[in-house]
Amino acid sequence: MERYSKYKESGVSWVGQIPEQWEIKQLRSFLSLFSEKGHGDAQLLSVTREQGVIVRDKDDKDENHNFVPDDLSGYKYIEKGDFAINKMKAWQGSYAVSCFDGIVSPAYFTCKLRGVDKEFFSRAIRSKAYVPFFTQYSKGIRVGQWDLDPNALKSIPFFLPPLPEQQKIVSYLESKTSSIDAYVAEKEKELQLLNELKEAEIAKVVTHGLNPNLKLKDSGVSFIGMIPEHWEVEPFGRHFTFGKGLPITKADLLPEGLAVISYGQIHAKTNTGVTMDESLVRRVSPSYLESHPQYLLHQDDFVFADTSEDLEGSGNFAFNDYEDDIFAGYHTLVARPIDLLCPKYYAYLFQSTKWKSQVRSLVNGVKVYTISKRILKNSYILIPTIKEQQEIVAYADEKTVKVNSLISELVSEINYLKEYKQRLIADCVTGQVNVQNI
Repeated sequence: MERYSKYKESGVSWVGQIPEQWEIKQLRSFLSLFSEKGHGDAQLLSVTREQGVIVRDKDDKDENHNFVPDDLSGYKYIEKGDFAINKMKAWQGSYAVSCFDGIVSPAYFTCKLRGVDKEFFSRAIRSKAYVPFFTQYSKGIRVGQWDLDPNALKSIPFFLPPLPEQQKIVSYLESKTSSIDAYVAEKEKELQLLNELKEAEIAKVVTHGLNPNLKLKDSGVSFIGMIPEHWEVEPFGRHFTFGKGLPITKADLLPEGLAVISYGQIHAKTNTGVTMDESLVRRVSPSYLESHPQYLLHQDDFVFADTSEDLEGSGNFAFNDYEDDIFAGYHTLVARPIDLLCPKYYAYLFQSTKWKSQVRSLVNGVKVYTISKRILKNSYILIPTIKEQQEIVAYADEKTVKVNSLISELVSEINYLKEYKQRLIADCVTGQVNVQNI
């Protein structure tokens, strides 16, 4: 793409040079901090790293897992076009120009904008060119708890083109990013469809077998329905013993040490339920091997999250095929097979919506759903012949490999497009490319 004819040094290593006619100013030139309260009935908003300012449900937790208080009169009121910053998460990019009127946490900074096109400021400040500034200017003792003070905020540099250039850059980026977003949305629909087809196919074979001509019978379990006539249905508790995870918290996790899997990783999107992916593993002190050996998982154990923040996550689990020692972590419930000769069949079964529906019908809670040993014991499992279980696992494994290959290609394409979009925005708002003649 075209470059500007003349450049000058920005004084920032990761930005490099900027167009000669652009100004370098501090954010104090554009921001006026204010704090307007007393609007407790206004729409509740929150600031997120990925989406910027969003409308928030008052019954939901925020990104720090805090519930909303009943009295919101102390929350800060902002209007569309105001700038809101989560001062404790600014280093991650949790700040944005609001597209809504509403109230935000009293812990946020709220600012009026002046002297800059608000659309240009919004696209620039949330780009990859500016997030490092908020990281650099935030201070703290513990990782993840860095704080941004008002003077540091005002000292952050900003690269300002003449107003007509700001508007041209905004127009160009609106066109380009909307096209990219539309294409990404189509690819994400394909991705969702592939996942749904894979899950539906596997769910069908784990509850009906591979032979479509088998005579069926009523399983006696309303959520499961019809099953092959020769399959058995028995209580979960008859075939498992139970245990709990390590009595630890996030604060006990270390960069290195023995493997552990906890509540958060069980609920992670990367958890397929049928293999212990390395991304699910965290680390704890090796001293737990001597002090708490009873919390080590055995091969083929199932580790359930004992709580979920939504009904859909109730029954989420991980299947332990990890080669090294691994502990069950905090907020987990361990189910250890007693006499099941093909445990991986049950990993596929427990992933099915039909089986999880049993658990969801039994859990208790409103904002947090609890999954107990009693709930698992009172659910039912299907027992095909061992030969059928092995054949179903082989089929499901093969199907998973094929579909996951297609999913991986789609994910790579989506990630590339998202990265390209972010790079394009950063290049435009720092003058690395000249879009004035486009």
